[in-house]
Amino acid sequence: MIHLQQALWSGRFSAGMDDSTLAFTSSLDVDSHLAFYDVMGSLAHVRMLKKCGVIPAEDADSIVAGLKDILTKVEDGTFEFDHSLEDVHTCIEFSLTEAIGPAGGKLHTGRSRNDQVATDFRMYLRDEALRAAEAVNGLMMALVKVAEDNGDAVMPGFTHMQHAQPVTLAQHMLAHAFRFSRDADRFLDAFRRMDKCPLGCAALAGTTYPIDRRMTAEALGFREPTENSMDSVSDRDFVTELAYCAAQTAVHLSSLCEELVLWSSQEFGFIEMDDRYTTGSSIMPQKKNPDIAELVRGKTGAVVGALMTMITMTKGLPLTYNRDLQEDKRPVMESMATVIASAQIMSKVVATTTFHRDRMLEVTSRGQINATDLADYLVTKGVPFREAHGIVGAAVRHSIDTGRNLEDMDLEELRTFSDRIEEDVYDVLPVVRCVERRNSYGGTSPQSTDIQISKAIEQIMVRDEVIRQENQLIQNCWKALRD
Repeated sequence: MIHLQQALWSGRFSAGMDDSTLAFTSSLDVDSHLAFYDVMGSLAHVRMLKKCGVIPAEDADSIVAGLKDILTKVEDGTFEFDHSLEDVHTCIEFSLTEAIGPAGGKLHTGRSRNDQVATDFRMYLRDEALRAAEAVNGLMMALVKVAEDNGDAVMPGFTHMQHAQPVTLAQHMLAHAFRFSRDADRFLDAFRRMDKCPLGCAALAGTTYPIDRRMTAEALGFREPTENSMDSVSDRDFVTELAYCAAQTAVHLSSLCEELVLWSSQEFGFIEMDDRYTTGSSIMPQKKNPDIAELVRGKTGAVVGALMTMITMTKGLPLTYNRDLQEDKRPVMESMATVIASAQIMSKVVATTTFHRDRMLEVTSRGQINATDLADYLVTKGVPFREAHGIVGAAVRHSIDTGRNLEDMDLEELRTFSDRIEEDVYDVLPVVRCVERRNSYGGTSPQSTDIQISKAIEQIMVRDEVIRQENQLIQNCWKALRD
C-alpha cells in the first residue's frame, strides 16, 4: 500500500518532501487536539455520501466501522499519531486506509482539507465558547453572592484611585459582575455566529458530487451550512472574534485581580484571601502573597497577544485558503484555555475571600468623601450646582486645614460658607446616609443593589439554560454519530 504522504506527492511532484520541510510545516503537535472533531466530521460526511449515493454502501459501512475504531482509540488515548504525516486529518485518513484498505480512500470524496479543518476548528471552538461562557458565568455568580452578603457594607468608591464617593461593597462587586455578564454573552454571541458548517465546500469552489450539506450540518449540530464556499474555507472571523472575547474577558479579570491585590495589602486592609489561593515568601515568614490574582493579571498579556496574532495574520490574505491559516490554532487554543482556567480559579478566590467591612467603613472618613452630597444638599436649597461646587470646595479646604471632616464641623462653622445650610444637613453628611440616599436605578443604595442582584441572577440563569441546551444538542449529535 502506498503511504498516504507519498501518494499526495507522487503525482505532480518528482521528489518527495524533504524532512526539514515536513518538520517545518507539520501542525500535528497542535491540531492533534482536533482528532475527536475530525473523526466526528468524517462520520457525518461518509454517512451523507452513502445516503446521496456518492460512494457504495458497503464502502461507506466499512469506513464508518473503521472510524468508530479510531474514535475509541482517540478517546481512550491509545491512538498513535504518525509524525511522518503533516496534520491530524492526514493521520486519521492514513490510519483508516491502513485498517480497512482502499475503501478508506473514498472518505475524502467531495471534501478538501480546507473545508475539513475549518469545520473541525469550528466544532472545537464552539465547545470552548460554551465552556468559557460557563466559567465566566460561575465567576459572576461568586461576585453576586458577595454582593448579596454585603448589601449594606460601606466602602470608598474611587476615581483616579482617589476617594470619590461612598459606595457599598455590593455595588462594587456587581460592577465586576455585570462586566463579566457581557463577557459571557459575547462568548455566546460568537458561538451563534460560528454555528454554521463549512463541510462540503471542498477546496474553494464547492464540488460536482451530489452532496447534501444540510445533512452534514445537522448531523454535526450546526444551525445551517455556510453560504459561500470561497468565504467558508478562508474565513477566520470566528477565530479572531473568539480571540477578542477572550482578550476582553482577560482584561476584566486583570482589573478585578488588580483591585484584590491592592485590597489585600496592609495599606488597604479591605480583604484577606484564603490560604489555599495565596503563597508565602522564600525568606520572609510574615508574607502572604496574592499569587493567583497576580498570575491571572500577568496572563492577560498572552491572551491579548493571541488577538494581535490573529488580526496580523489575516490582515493581508487574499481569497481563499492560504497556509498562513495553519497558524490560527495555537494562539486561540491557548488563550481560551487560559481564560477558562482563570475564570474558574478566580471564582474560588472570590468565594473564599474574607471582606473586612469595618475597615472599609473606617477609611471612608478620609478625604471628605461626602463633599458631593453637601453640594447636592445646597442645590436642594436653591443654590445653582456650580455655585454649590465652589462653596463646598472652600469648605473642603477648611476641613483639610483644620484636620476635621465636614460632618464634624458644627452648624455655625458650616454656615460661614453658606447661610443656606441648616440643621438638616446632618441627615445628609454621614457616609451611610450618602449611600442610602443614592437609590436611583443602578445606584449604590441597598434598595438599588437589591434590584441589580435580581437582574444579575436572572442573566446568569438564562445563560445557564442556553449553555445547557446547546451542550445537550451537541452531545445528542455525537451520540447519533456513534450509533
